[in-house]
Amino acid sequence: MKWWLPQASMSAAETDRLLWALVLLSFAVLALVFGLMFRYIVKYRAGSDLDRGAVAQKSWIFEISWTGATLLIFFGLFVWGADLYVRLFEAPKNGLKIYVIAKQWMWKIEHVGGQREINALHVPVGIPIELVMTSEDVIHDFSVPAFRIKHDVLPDRYETLSFTANRPGTYELYCTQFCGLDHSKMVGEVVVLPQPQFQAWLEQHGTGDTLAAAGRILFTRFGCGGCHGSNATGSEIESTVRAPSLAGLYGNPVPLSNGTVTIADERYLHDSIVAPERQIVAGYAPIMPSFAGQLGEEDLLKLVAYIKSLAPERPQ
Repeated sequence: MKWWLPQASMSAAETDRLLWALVLLSFAVLALVFGLMFRYIVKYRAGSDLDRGAVAQKSWIFEISWTGATLLIFFGLFVWGADLYVRLFEAPKNGLKIYVIAKQWMWKIEHVGGQREINALHVPVGIPIELVMTSEDVIHDFSVPAFRIKHDVLPDRYETLSFTANRPGTYELYCTQFCGLDHSKMVGEVVVLPQPQFQAWLEQHGTGDTLAAAGRILFTRFGCGGCHGSNATGSEIESTVRAPSLAGLYGNPVPLSNGTVTIADERYLHDSIVAPERQIVAGYAPIMPSFAGQLGEEDLLKLVAYIKSLAPERPQ
């Protein structure tokens, strides 16, 4: 058993400080309460000749003061923890996106450049990483104790998690959500490399096709251009009005038929492929078929990457 873990990410030290502050404050309150209890047990024990006198008046000022003080301190710890939590799940600016697919009982990693890994994740030191995670079957949990990160990986949904590794090395990766018979074997490693070595690793393991290039092949194979037309595939298929334009869609607001507006992020693109009936674009009929069961999560990642790569149309 390891009694102390390395602080291998930018947030690890702050997480440890928060936990130690919570533990020490809890022990302080525990010592105060039980210390007073034992003091009065001994002082006013049976047989003591201490003059107890009249019953003392209750001091509301004392009780309110110490209760209010501990409440404020614990609330301060809550605010600190909430701020740290938000920063862990906030997409970093200019971060490196890496896609994680959980499956009984392995971790499959997809890099934007097409590099693929099984039960291993290579990342550069000092560069913010944004993990986009999903599951092909049941709920899993992505946990790297040395980074102090842990997050559920859910089927049919994209979850994000951010970190910045600050120490080269190899660190354990676990699934910490019971996911079936071989749950204990669902382990891996995160390899943190200096930036030049990471770049060399990318070049050595490159497949030639990026995720977006592979997604373009799938887009054509499944006939997506039949409705989305030239807005998605250049000049291959004549544009129609059966479906909204995909060119420049990613990251922009999308008005929906129920009067609300959503942002076309990766979750929206994923759901629009596997469950298009959930969010119907305003002005269009709900005629798009679901591709759930026809496309695995790896293929969905490629399609989403291709749609993200589409630049806005230039005016004629």
